[in-house]
Amino acid sequence: MPAHLLQEEEFSSASSTTTVTSRVTKNGNVIMEKDLLNHDDVAAERGMVDDLFDETYREKEGPKPPLRYVWRNIILMSLLHLGAIIGLTLIPSAKIQTLAWAILCFVLSALGITAGSHRLWSHRSYKATLPLRIFLTIANSMAFQNDIYEWARDHRVHHKFSETHADPHNAMRGYFFSHMAWLLVRKHPDVIEKGQKLDLSDLKADKVVMFQRRYYKPSVVLLCFTLPTLVPWYFWDESIIISFFIPAILRYTLGLNATWLVNSAAHMFGNRPYDQNINPRENPLVSVGALGEGFHNYHHTFPYDYSTSEFGWRFNLTTAFIDLMCLLGLASDRKKVSKEVILARKMRTGDGSHKSG
Repeated sequence: MPAHLLQEEEFSSASSTTTVTSRVTKNGNVIMEKDLLNHDDVAAERGMVDDLFDETYREKEGPKPPLRYVWRNIILMSLLHLGAIIGLTLIPSAKIQTLAWAILCFVLSALGITAGSHRLWSHRSYKATLPLRIFLTIANSMAFQNDIYEWARDHRVHHKFSETHADPHNAMRGYFFSHMAWLLVRKHPDVIEKGQKLDLSDLKADKVVMFQRRYYKPSVVLLCFTLPTLVPWYFWDESIIISFFIPAILRYTLGLNATWLVNSAAHMFGNRPYDQNINPRENPLVSVGALGEGFHNYHHTFPYDYSTSEFGWRFNLTTAFIDLMCLLGLASDRKKVSKEVILARKMRTGDGSHKSG
């Protein structure tokens, strides 16, 4: 097989794609990675290295910090999930337009997380024009999962110190903690310390991100709760109670849990075809609910791949959305890992499950 450059760039105006490759050799049925992929070089091309795992982290000696509950969050989350149960009981009484509107709000808000704060701002896996960044910011405020700056900061810490005390939702502390309890207690001191040391200059330089951060609370009130409630009540005379509990409360709660499942279920249940030495797993069910974010073993192996998967649009609505934005000229420079590198990595560190598909 002919040798490839470490990075092979293919540009086509608005929908340019950077394919990350490396040299491989083929000997019978065995494929080996000749030159291991230099992740730092790839990250440097994106202008960041803070989402790559840091193997130098060591837990500090001494007594563990006390567990401190955040009772305000505990009470609010309890009330929110109680409201979601009420919303479930109201579904049979809701108009079909209201249910369709709730689904639309779910998809839009999810894209604000998956295509926005995750793949664009946390990992810089593609580039977006100003109109697209504004749209994703609006969708992100509708999702109400912390502003983009804070979300991206915590997610980079999660990747850099995955499954350690510096990981905000360390799955080694159990399913419930990684799912939602990490929001109900004070952060581990290592999370705060490591987060303060990250280079977040790219986020600070993005005026859209900082504008949202400045006006985040009113944007959430308007976009997460008020707008989803008023649209069905005003346009097709839906009950204000149903309008509030289904498109606003139930939709918001389902969106939160879809994201949380990536932190919990996708770190515990599934196979590890790319790297069996790390905890994240491939979980197609999570991908369905989280618009493509459940291919987690792949994502933690290649965090800079814009698709977070080698399978394109399969169970991955976010990838389809980004590709559409590129087609429309609103996005560009998608980072993608070559099939050769993926196969070589599977053979070198995978659990063998790729052999059975």
